[in-house]
Amino acid sequence: MTASQPMQGNSTSTVLGRRLGGELIKLRTAAGMTQPQAAKVLSASTTKVAKMERGWVPMRDPDIRALCELYGAIEPTVVGGLLELARIDRERRKTKGWWNDLPFVAALKEYVSLESAATSIKAWQVSYVPGLLQTPDYIRALRPDEQFVATRLNRQQRLADNPPLLFWAVVHEAALRCVVGGPDVMGGQLEHLCRMSRKPNITLQVLPFEAGSHLALGAGFNVLSFAEAGAMDVVFMEVPLTQRWVEGGEEAAQHAELFADVAAQALSPDDSREFINAISKDL
Repeated sequence: MTASQPMQGNSTSTVLGRRLGGELIKLRTAAGMTQPQAAKVLSASTTKVAKMERGWVPMRDPDIRALCELYGAIEPTVVGGLLELARIDRERRKTKGWWNDLPFVAALKEYVSLESAATSIKAWQVSYVPGLLQTPDYIRALRPDEQFVATRLNRQQRLADNPPLLFWAVVHEAALRCVVGGPDVMGGQLEHLCRMSRKPNITLQVLPFEAGSHLALGAGFNVLSFAEAGAMDVVFMEVPLTQRWVEGGEEAAQHAELFADVAAQALSPDDSREFINAISKDL
């Protein structure tokens, strides 16, 4: 896990770079190979291989194909997933998006960058309405900073892109009962949730109090997918005073399973809309 973008000379270790490097390390280890052997097939130095595996440098497709062949990882889905991850990582490194000039910590900038590249996001929220579904007044009530409000609204444009981001959110009832900004603001927010939940690329579910305790109640998290959901996923968590990434394949998979379990216990999308409407009438 990390909460920053380490720097080394002119190189940056990125989340996707480290994710890709971690997959290659797993393949190399399973094949019983060493870094010098990998370097030999690439006609490169061991230092370069080490940098590649740690996410310090962008990876070329021929190098990935050569390493996969060396490690005996010839399944098209495996190779294709690594190539897609490398492509997105290269694009993220060279793209100067609107988020680059944000006065926020590096981990949050990187999250916004990856959010713009993700094909789907699964979000579990315990305390607040998910950021991509917040109204301007709700955002402003959380943080009265107009630049922050504008940034969050910019992020929401991803839901209307072509193709749009697929967004599946499960929200705890506590987040809907907490009256942020007063009854009018919260009422508008709840109405907005119901409207957004009808869009074809958005799935919204509510986990009611009556569902009882759950392992996921400790903290919210987002699972970001960049091609097919699965091995290439990364997980982002905002905890008090910091942000954290889960980059390991097994741990990311555990969070995906945790999300699936929460979603299975939550109300259906239709029942969730009715539930939100009922909360709105009680304000």
